Amino acid sequence: MHTSRTSAIVAACTSVALACAGVAQAAPASGAAAPSACRPANHLARIAPDHAESGHLHYRVTLTAATGYEACRLVGSPTDVAFAAHGTALGVTAGRYGDQSTVVTFGPGRPVHFDIRVPRQGRATLADEASFTLGAPGGAIPGTSVADGDFRVAAGTLIGPIRSGA
Repeated sequence: MHTSRTSAIVAACTSVALACAGVAQAAPASGAAAPSACRPANHLARIAPDHAESGHLHYRVTLTAATGYEACRLVGSPTDVAFAAHGTALGVTAGRYGDQSTVVTFGPGRPVHFDIRVPRQGRATLADEASFTLGAPGGAIPGTSVADGDFRVAAGTLIGPIRSGA
């Protein structure tokens, strides 16, 4: 999990460094498409507390893409979700909830998010990283995306579908 996170950070830092130096990102070669924002190395993901409800804690995972990437379509809840604390896997398995058929567009200026819903009963464990695979209408997107931020997980944690907006 740490390797994917490092790659995403290096990619983001490189993009920011180029933008700050006043170097424009190169346009795709004639007719060539820009890299997809859905690929794990081409977006950033951050976890933050969200609204709480009776019986559950909620955390919002927001994905953003920098200028220069091609918009793409996502659908359903992320799969293969794993949680870690300081690089140590927590072994909590997450299920899915909600409508898995709504397609959303993701790309520069079009952030998306999904929900991590954690039951309050039982013992919650502190975590600081979630890794996951995004889904597109045609199937899973290759690679593992990584989000960071402080949150909790417990047995019975569920992942909501991707939705438009931050």
